[in-house]
Amino acid sequence: MRSSMNEILIASLLFCCLWHSGKTIQCYQCSSAEDPKGSDNCGAYEPFRKEQHIPIDCNSDESFTPGSFCMKVVQQSPIGFVWDGRWRQVIRRCASVADSGVTGVCNWGVKLNGIYWEECYCSEDSCNSAISFKARWVVIITLVAASVLFLR
Repeated sequence: MRSSMNEILIASLLFCCLWHSGKTIQCYQCSSAEDPKGSDNCGAYEPFRKEQHIPIDCNSDESFTPGSFCMKVVQQSPIGFVWDGRWRQVIRRCASVADSGVTGVCNWGVKLNGIYWEECYCSEDSCNSAISFKARWVVIITLVAASVLFLR
């Protein structure tokens, strides 16, 4: 009886973790470099407005970059404050390979020319609209912890 419960629990955990993988992901796609002068459609300086954008199917012809997860890139110059001439650029799109090899994380750094950069990867529909990403791993870790406690 106990081994069959363990098998059901493990199968349920695997199903929950892998269920999303067969579905095509949809991501927001925009670049502040393409915004008309005087507007901020991609959320470089103002909050990103989801109601002005439609998520794009990452494996469709509409996607600039086909992929299996979403990406958000932020770059910012090192000079002063925004009103002192500092520029900021945001790119939201589909991605096929994460530099870090994992999704649900953000990486950041400073280039040799002083430009700050941040790249965030996620694997849920429309997840590249957020300021920061919610990691799917929190759910997975919670399920595993609950199963360990349940099996004791």
